[in-house]
Amino acid sequence: MTWSIAVGGASGLVGRALQSHVSESHPDVRWIRLVRDRSQTGPDAISWSPQSSEIDRDALEGVHAVINLAGEPIGPARWSAERMRRIRESRIRGTELLARTIATLDRPPNVFIHASAVGFYGDTGDAVVDEGSPCGEGFLATVCKDWEQASNAAERAGVRVVRLRLGHVLSADGGLLGAMETPFKLGLGGRFGSGRQFWSWIAMPDLVGIILEAVHDEKMRGVINAVTPHPVRNRDFAKRYASALGRPAVLPAPAPALKLVFGSLQAREMLLFGQRVRPRVLQELGFDFRYPELDETLLAIVGGGLQPRGMQEA
Repeated sequence: MTWSIAVGGASGLVGRALQSHVSESHPDVRWIRLVRDRSQTGPDAISWSPQSSEIDRDALEGVHAVINLAGEPIGPARWSAERMRRIRESRIRGTELLARTIATLDRPPNVFIHASAVGFYGDTGDAVVDEGSPCGEGFLATVCKDWEQASNAAERAGVRVVRLRLGHVLSADGGLLGAMETPFKLGLGGRFGSGRQFWSWIAMPDLVGIILEAVHDEKMRGVINAVTPHPVRNRDFAKRYASALGRPAVLPAPAPALKLVFGSLQAREMLLFGQRVRPRVLQELGFDFRYPELDETLLAIVGGGLQPRGMQEA
């Protein structure tokens, strides 16, 4: 039986990878984009505007799953007051609009999945945190907390809600490694600040697998840390990425320099804070990570061999 997925943020890094996998491995699935340009609407596109709280409600009737990946990028542009407002509102308003709309449908989706981030935990230092740990402090932690609460209306209406706290997503198509690639290839890469901060990460094929399992598996609900079981310190990440590229990692970016370039708040929360996150829920559910270790993941990305998960794995 053909079923459908409606996706906000379909044109982003994760959305593109998800669509590619669905199109190739699940040709019976109807892929529906949520678009802001009314001229692009049609059988496979639904009009919405989180800013004005408008959405084509009727087009969501009977959709099997709704996934929201939309949000203003947090980097690399400097955080002005206006940019911080957009970072916050782009996440919360879109999620809230979808949750409220889903709650009113006669034929609501089986599941509403939306992105959050491990920034929820703030700066955890060396402490290990999991889905039961409290919210941390800071701008991004507050954004993530409110972002997750924005889906409450759908949950209250009886829809299964999955809130994925994403770590750094590793992909050959952009994102974190896209920003790091040029300086590291030139031998200009290195740790950020002390380099002691933990980076929790996930390979793109595993993230796609987590999302698709969340579509089908009724046991997946609430907060789920979408990260590998093996976080690493920033200094080790830098060394391993440089090694995969065949380059040294000898030029650190001192904290004062980062704060001068980005501003103190952005430098601390985006680059100098760290989260040592355990994916407890995924481990308890027995999720099979294809890329659990950093070295093999980076080598696969650099070598162009990062493989998507097969149909039987998703």
